[in-house]
Amino acid sequence: MKKVVLYTDGACSGNPGPGGYGAVLIYGGVEKEIFGGEKSTTNNKMEMMAVIKGLEALKEPCEVEVYSDSAYIVNAIEQGWIESWRKNGWRKADKKPVKNVDLWEKLLELMDKHKVIFNKVKGHADDEYNNRCDRIAVREREKFA
Repeated sequence: MKKVVLYTDGACSGNPGPGGYGAVLIYGGVEKEIFGGEKSTTNNKMEMMAVIKGLEALKEPCEVEVYSDSAYIVNAIEQGWIESWRKNGWRKADKKPVKNVDLWEKLLELMDKHKVIFNKVKGHADDEYNNRCDRIAVREREKFA
């Protein structure tokens, strides 16, 4: 199974507001940028889109190491929130509905296809690729501002 590294980030001006996402896929020394955005969206949605679009770009099942500064995504996966939400009909512990269910379901579908490990990185720090993804996401957001 091919090993791939995926860095991701999302950006949004206002919540909701114009937003963008950026991702960098790294495999065998080759880097590919993935990006996009929406006119009216949320930061969490853009963070999720970066991961989803990065995983969707893979042409075959891979072992993927994801680096994200989104505590929302990393904690939902690593702390098992997403499984609890799904078991509870997409409701959180407080019985409120989970937001972005369509994206969580898509992410789970992609995680069934690929072996995915999530890593939390500190945003706006000294991680070269996280900073690059942030610049891409902001650039995409500006197209909708």
